[in-house]
Parts: sequence; C-alpha cells; structure tokens
Amino acid sequence: MTLAKIVYASMTGNTEEIADIVAEALENLDIEVEINECTQVEAEDFNDADICVVATYTYGDGELPDEIVDFHEELEEIDLTGKVFGVCGSGDTFYDDFCQSVDDFESVFTKIGATKGADSVKVDLAAEEEDIQKLEAFAKKLAEAAK
Repeated sequence: MTLAKIVYASMTGNTEEIADIVAEALENLDIEVEINECTQVEAEDFNDADICVVATYTYGDGELPDEIVDFHEELEEIDLTGKVFGVCGSGDTFYDDFCQSVDDFESVFTKIGATKGADSVKVDLAAEEEDIQKLEAFAKKLAEAAK
C-alpha cells in the first residue's frame, strides 16, 4: 500500500486543519497516511514514505516558523530521489512574502531529488470551501503521481 507522511507546523491551528484535509483526501484514495507535528519527527522519516508532504505556515516577513527550522535543515541533508512530494500551507496576504515557507520547502525537496507531485497550495489564513477543493485536488494529484 502507498504510504504518505505529512509533517506540519501550526501556531493558530490553520495549518493543522490544512494537513488534516489533505490526510483525509489521501485516505479516501486508499493511501495510508501518517501525520505528525514537525517537532515529533525527523526528516529521515520521509525515507519510509512514497509521498512526502509538508504543511507549514509562514511567520512574520517570510520566515520559517521556529519549530520547523531544524526539520528544514535536516531535510537539506538527505536524498529523496524517487519520492513524490507536495507542499501546502497557510499565510496572510497582508504580507509581501505570502506563504514564503511553502516556497522554501518546495525548493529544498527539488534540491534533494524528490519529484513534485502537485503544485503547492497556499491558503490565506483558514481554509475556506474553495481552498478545501484545491487541497483535495492536490491530494489526488499526489496519489496519481505516486502510482
């Protein structure tokens, strides 16, 4: 069975909700899902997965959240060639660097050899109906890319 690992960072609960939406959509496509908060896992845990997903928010003026910085640095040190990845997250369109952390993770995954399974999904604050549809489509594309 195909295994997806979702790692998230969430301060307000918005990004955790986004991760849960993706997890449920993947489960509905018969994919086994493990979901963890970023301080509870290590980047090497992605080695066991077919699909690697990071859901993160962006802090302040485009910074990675403090709690996911170590995970981001660990990720840069591993090789995920052959793995499918996807990145999603929340931000605030008030800031110039809207969802910059999503872009930062996408570039690391690309650098370490992972294959982009779906375009990143960026959500303004909390996921609305339109965002949920985008996240479900994101999960579907990841599932198809992993088959």
